[in-house]
Amino acid sequence: MFDIEFLQSNFKLQGTYQSYKPLNDGHINSTFVLDYADEDGTVHRYVVQKINTHIFTNPDALMGNIVGVTTFLQKKIAARGGNVQRETLDFLPAADGKYYAKDSTGSCWRCYRHIGNVYTCNIIDSEEVFYNAGTAFGAFQQALADYPSETLVETIPNFHNTYSRFLDFKKAVADDLSGRRANVQDEIQFILDREADTHVLLNFIDKGELPLRVTHNDTKLNNILFDDKTNQGICIIDLDTVMPGLALYDFGDSIRFGANT
Repeated sequence: MFDIEFLQSNFKLQGTYQSYKPLNDGHINSTFVLDYADEDGTVHRYVVQKINTHIFTNPDALMGNIVGVTTFLQKKIAARGGNVQRETLDFLPAADGKYYAKDSTGSCWRCYRHIGNVYTCNIIDSEEVFYNAGTAFGAFQQALADYPSETLVETIPNFHNTYSRFLDFKKAVADDLSGRRANVQDEIQFILDREADTHVLLNFIDKGELPLRVTHNDTKLNNILFDDKTNQGICIIDLDTVMPGLALYDFGDSIRFGANT
C-alpha cells in the first residue's frame, strides 16, 4: 500500500485526493491509479508505482533510462504533430528533482500521468490485434532509431544473453533442486543439443554485423495501450527493461508471446 501524504508531498498532484484503485496486470511493480479533482469537478488521474528494487537495484539508472527515452519520444511526437499526452508516458519529477521518491521504509515510488480512453490486452485473439501490436512496437523502435543506445544502462544484466541463460539452465539441471531431472531427460537433451543456437545473435554483436539499438526487451501484448476508438496501439508502457539490444530481441519476444496459441 502507499502513503498518500508522502506522495502528495513529493509529487505535484493537481486537485484534491478522491480515490484509488490497484492495477494487477503487472508482475513486477505494485501499481495504483489515483484520482484527484478540482473544485469545478475536473478530474486529474495519476499512476503511481512502487519500484521493485529487488529486481531493479539501481533506481537512479532505471529512471534515467526511462525519462531519457520518454523525453526523446515526446520531442519526436511533437515534431510530427502527434499527441504527446497520449503517445508516450509523462513522468512527474519528485520534490528533489529525481523521478522517484523514497519513503520512510526505503521503498521507491514514481508517478506518471494516466492515459485515458485506452485498453490493454492479455491474449491475442485476432490477426488485427497482432498486427496492431507489431505496428506499435515497430513504431517505438523506429522513433528511437537515432537515440544514443550506448547512454542507456543495463537495468538487468544479461537479460537477453542467451548463452548466459543456457549456462543457468545447465546449472539448474545439475543442481536438480526440485528433483524433476529424471522425468524430463528428453526435454533436457533437446535444449543441450541446441547449445550452438544460443551463440548466434551474440556472435553478430561481437562481429559488429548487427547494431545495438534501443530495445524494449519485454514486448508482451499487455505492454501496449490500445486506443478505444481506433484499436491502434498508441503507447508503449512498462519501460523498465529499455536497454541497448538487438531489434531481433524485440521481434523474437513478440512472436514468442503472440504465436503461443
